Amino acid sequence: MSALRVAAESALQWKRQAVEGWNQFWFAPRLPHTLAAMRIAVGGMLLYTHIVLATDLLAFLGPDAWMDNQTIRDLHTGAVVPRNSDLGRSYLWHIENPTLLWAHHLFTLAVSAALLIGAGTRVVAPLAWGLQLMYVHRLTGALFGLDQVLTMLLMYLMLAPCGAVYSVDAMVRRRFAGQLQAGWRQWLFPAPVRSSACTIATRLGQLHLCVIYLFGGLWKARGETWWDGSALWFSAANLEYQSADITWLVARYPTLCSAAAHATVLWETFYCALIWPRLTRPFVLMMAVCVHGGIALFLGMITFGSIMIIANAIFISPELTRRLFSRQAEASRDVSRLAPPQPRPLRSS
Repeated sequence: MSALRVAAESALQWKRQAVEGWNQFWFAPRLPHTLAAMRIAVGGMLLYTHIVLATDLLAFLGPDAWMDNQTIRDLHTGAVVPRNSDLGRSYLWHIENPTLLWAHHLFTLAVSAALLIGAGTRVVAPLAWGLQLMYVHRLTGALFGLDQVLTMLLMYLMLAPCGAVYSVDAMVRRRFAGQLQAGWRQWLFPAPVRSSACTIATRLGQLHLCVIYLFGGLWKARGETWWDGSALWFSAANLEYQSADITWLVARYPTLCSAAAHATVLWETFYCALIWPRLTRPFVLMMAVCVHGGIALFLGMITFGSIMIIANAIFISPELTRRLFSRQAEASRDVSRLAPPQPRPLRSS
């Protein structure tokens, strides 16, 4: 009987520890500083992508676009290939008037700019995600990794008070502190305090990133070029993406490049495990910067490489982000104090 009691108590203790660990992982309050810094970067990238669309908007979305509304609708609804149908829908399928398209796009640019500077973030963050989703479902065939990762990050940023710091909202809250302490105003201009919403948004983004890398690593492991080490050569020699010729480097040091190919597969596949321990996390993040920085610099995909580095920032602790921004602000104040005083203009008699 005593053995059964010990076993039951051990099981109950394990259950309590599991529940406590689950709650700690998902709901322990967290500061918003890292998400706020990411909001600035994501907002800037979102604004950039919509500016690019604006350079030839009707060619992307107009009635005579490269892929018209009917074609896109058929691709999503399965009219072309029934087994490839999906649930993606967009109201842009039903808009062909150039004036309406331009009005809609100017509104989208304004929302993107508001997200960048953090103006009305509680409203513009979900609005930016919704608008981006409509563009993604309309621009099938003209998308790549940048658009997908950007949409993913927007989806998680809108769940948290990412405008609590480093934003126009924060400036308004400080300016009118006495009038924004209750009701909807407090929700609209949140204080930079720990919250479970920040934790939930962070964990969802982290897990999503782990899934992306896991499947990316498994996909690479299926190809022969990543096993024989020639993948980097084919990447460097691909003139379609080449922004800097590094074929000489790959040809001169084949063993080193083969090792780099194998290390990339290893890092990408086991990212989902090695990113969590504090001991290995810095090395995993440094590898992410090297891999995606190399893609940005040498393979012509600057925006994709940049957005992946931004996505990896979700594993940076908000306390570290706050310290880094505080030091930068202090350094700026010190520089302003050291600046020589400006001479006052002489008054004419």
